[in-house]
Amino acid sequence: MKVSVGISARHVHLTEEHLKILFGEDALLEELKPLHQPAKFASTKTVTIQTKKAKFEHVRVLGPTRAYTQVEISRTDAYQLGIQPPIRESGDILNSAPITIVGPVGCISLNEGCILANRHIHITPKQMELYGLSGLNEVHVLVEGEKGGILNHVYLKIEEASYFELHLDTDDANAFGIHNGDVVTILEGNTNDF
Repeated sequence: MKVSVGISARHVHLTEEHLKILFGEDALLEELKPLHQPAKFASTKTVTIQTKKAKFEHVRVLGPTRAYTQVEISRTDAYQLGIQPPIRESGDILNSAPITIVGPVGCISLNEGCILANRHIHITPKQMELYGLSGLNEVHVLVEGEKGGILNHVYLKIEEASYFELHLDTDDANAFGIHNGDVVTILEGNTNDF
């Protein structure tokens, strides 16, 4: 079956508490543009993320606020920052990499919270049944084209409110020559079969 691709550049999720530390007590996350996932949006706010080695400015804060603060980057970003974040599902930040987030009002230094987001497909329970994926935790994805190949270990992120879409970071997208909105194929079975 086919699925469209959404590419995630580096970004930040903030708790309400950290939002206020970085931007002030009256700070709110205002929508710059909606994301495909229901009720999610890119906010008007940006921050700087930094380590002792390097920093990235103008990193987008996504909304709404969450129960945890998390920074998602690519492996290439991690090399530049001089850190080794683990590959994780969003929200799984225990023992992840430390990083500092700087806003216009304040800054926070996280002992953990920086991850490389795993490849994942947003999918509803009904779609899992409809597409014959029930009982699976991950799939393989075929990418066609000049730099095509097979993406292994693509996690299925099952939620009632989901827009059916494969999420990749910029490294994966660039390696396979994929652009936002491209369509790829979900494979069933073992990659040795292909």
